[in-house]
Amino acid sequence: MRTDATPEQSSTPAPRARTPRSRAPQVPLGRIPVLDVRPCIDHGDRPAKSVVGEPFDVTATVFREGHDAVGATVVLTAPDGTETLVPMTCVNPGLSHWVAEVSADATGWWTYRVEGWSDRWGTWLHDATVKIDVGVDEELMLAEGVTLLECALEVPGRTPHGRQLIRDAVDALTAPGEHSARARLTAATGAELREELEVTLPLRELVTASDDLPLLVERELALAGSWYEIFPRSEGAYLDEATGRWVSGTLRTAAERLPAIADMGFDVVYLTPIHPIGTTARKGPNNTLDAGPEDPGSPYAIGSPDGGHDAIHPDLGTFEDLDAFVARARELGLEVALDIALQCSPDHPWVTEHPEWFTTRADGTIAYAENPPKKYQDIYPLNFDNDPAGVYAEVRRVIQVWIDHGVTLFRVDNPHTKAVEFWQWLIADVAQDHPEIIWLSEAFTKPAMMHTLAKVGFQQSYTYYAWRNTPSELDEYVTELSGEAAAYMRPSFWPTTHDILTPYMQFGGPAAWKVRAALAATLVPTWGIYAGYELMEHVARPGAEEQIDNEKYQYKDRRWADYEPGGEREGQSLAGWLTMLNRVRREHPALRLLRNYVRHHVDDENFLAFSKSRTLADGSTDTVIVVANLDPHSTRESTLRLDMGALGMEHWERFEVEDLVTGAVWEWGQENFVRLGVDGEPVHVVAVRGR
Repeated sequence: MRTDATPEQSSTPAPRARTPRSRAPQVPLGRIPVLDVRPCIDHGDRPAKSVVGEPFDVTATVFREGHDAVGATVVLTAPDGTETLVPMTCVNPGLSHWVAEVSADATGWWTYRVEGWSDRWGTWLHDATVKIDVGVDEELMLAEGVTLLECALEVPGRTPHGRQLIRDAVDALTAPGEHSARARLTAATGAELREELEVTLPLRELVTASDDLPLLVERELALAGSWYEIFPRSEGAYLDEATGRWVSGTLRTAAERLPAIADMGFDVVYLTPIHPIGTTARKGPNNTLDAGPEDPGSPYAIGSPDGGHDAIHPDLGTFEDLDAFVARARELGLEVALDIALQCSPDHPWVTEHPEWFTTRADGTIAYAENPPKKYQDIYPLNFDNDPAGVYAEVRRVIQVWIDHGVTLFRVDNPHTKAVEFWQWLIADVAQDHPEIIWLSEAFTKPAMMHTLAKVGFQQSYTYYAWRNTPSELDEYVTELSGEAAAYMRPSFWPTTHDILTPYMQFGGPAAWKVRAALAATLVPTWGIYAGYELMEHVARPGAEEQIDNEKYQYKDRRWADYEPGGEREGQSLAGWLTMLNRVRREHPALRLLRNYVRHHVDDENFLAFSKSRTLADGSTDTVIVVANLDPHSTRESTLRLDMGALGMEHWERFEVEDLVTGAVWEWGQENFVRLGVDGEPVHVVAVRGR
């Protein structure tokens, strides 16, 4: 409020002319309101996602005026235009909340909508029951039922059996007068007819539809898979004792590692960048700045006179060698993923051919990558704004090179440092000709960016799993990931990577390495490990949460043969543990879903317990219960208290379970004693039998 105004200034101002404002009319609501249809991603601007056969819920608020009954239906439209109608159930009448579980049976672009409608059958059945029970308008109500059923006969698509059920009901309603109205109503409204008119093919009137919402249905590997990461140059690398120099592994020697990876049950072998590496500002061991002439450099410093992103490092071999690697992987049931890092060494051909694709500083130098206080002098980030058409086209060409040589998945390094609209365009453009391609986002960044990258096309995303180590942290995080976000974002859980070695893994010992792999493999459908996980490589570089003698900057000979039967380190590998986890995932479809996570209670706060269930084609239910002790330093005993309703059981029921880790069989109920830790196994993964 002004305090220096004169009396004249504080008097009522004269009316001012107003600029006319026009408002768009409201979008018509329709006869039967259908509101808040979900999933709905960014107001329908982006698609919800699922994979073939993946069940998910469509929900909506549907209601009408007065007391007449209302119904709701999900209409799922396939890419060829075929429509499937799925009846919805009102799970909260007070809030008019409807839900239906749907799934799609083919890949491609689908749509779904919710249709609300006046339920004439439900209205009549309610009114007739109430009135006839008190002897009011009995014959009139039965006559109105006949009229309704005659209308139901005319609904298109009614089967001969359905038509006969309706005719029988008409006959029951019009039976001779010696039959009471109550008896005729009962005879006409049996369970089979109700199923026909309430589920199979209702009489729908005043149908009102929501907008069609987009649904992208992809192959199962977009949701569920097991990844194994390797540095190809280390697979087959060795130190030549005669010369004291390292000999690089090749794509051919890396292919010799594929049978072991396949035997452990992995679906994807993921290669870090295989391109030529620059020499300018090359990093030495442990990220030092004093690389020697024999140091191989970081494969993320891409580009040299030997080529750029469309070339293979000469030490690794040729495209013929890559083709042989891919072919061998396919023979073993593996798909090949390649790391895409859109950044350049100062020696990359693009630097001289297209300097406009980079950021030039005031002193005329090209800006290298920084994440203060970290500096990456060996890497020039791309600038996507100076010549977007040129950069977009070149990257698209590069991606096609690798697709043409059999790569079907791309792990993208730091996508959050590039324009989101670029990824939206690139992924969509690739999908036009290659819808089978899967993109994994390595974006450890703010949630808004991670979620948006998923919305615009990335099928999978790295997550904060490595840093969620307590039961409460994990429960909160997985609850978030398996909730509304699951409609578009698919998490990939990695206990460690070539960049990440958390204190939990550094100091937790074997129990930590076992439990973190088990949780990654069971909490979400996609998980991955970095080569060497089997060997529990846990020593960190001082001051960093990553391994010492990091494979990013040097060769690593893990001497795999030493861990095989008869080797000097036989029995010291977790390969058998990883094999068991992947076998359990294959045998139990419940673990290949994301949206079915249910937390259970354990009295000891160091335990995490959860279940996953899935209804199978034969009507049976696959249920897996996981109980884990997250204290890697001790053995703990406690009581597991199961949510029996969530398991589809009564609180008093007993049931048989098999521990898929040890093979033990027990009888469980609502409350169960558990003992897990360092003097046994740190986790139970149990299958419920006979459900």
